[in-house]
Amino acid sequence: MTRVVFLDRDGVINRAVLRDGLPTPPRSVQDLEILPGVPEALASLKAAGFRLVVVTNQPDVARGTQTREAVEALNDVLRRSLPLDGVKVCFHDDADGCSCRKPAPGMILEAAREMGADLSRSYMVGDRWKDIEAGRRAGTTPILVENDYPEKKPGNPAARVKSLKEAADWILAREKVGT
Repeated sequence: MTRVVFLDRDGVINRAVLRDGLPTPPRSVQDLEILPGVPEALASLKAAGFRLVVVTNQPDVARGTQTREAVEALNDVLRRSLPLDGVKVCFHDDADGCSCRKPAPGMILEAAREMGADLSRSYMVGDRWKDIEAGRRAGTTPILVENDYPEKKPGNPAARVKSLKEAADWILAREKVGT
């Protein structure tokens, strides 16, 4: 069965833009900044046999403050720049009650079905409580990229790290010892 590392986008792969202290996505391709160490971290995970899938909430589309085309343009740049196997996007807002918006596990479960993934041997790397909860609900091992956002803090992730590079190192060390 396939092993997958599911990745939140904003704040994990690219720099989130802080507005009123909360992380938001870049508005355009010109504002997109891939975080240091991300290409190397993803390359090391790919070399170890992991598939890499971005799962990202983009509620600004439902709120009318961002276009779907702008979100897709950002995702296209990431697909061309990084060794990603897929990108799943939820364009809904909380009030929509969909099964794809994190903390619901819908995007993870859909990608897992498509790839034949073994969720018990897969990981979810995110920087917010919704990412960690979605990973837990899907049956993955959740890893938190810590931040100082003034919001609800996640429960007990399997690991707390400072970057995707640290998350990749943790995953690879864990896989090496076979736990």
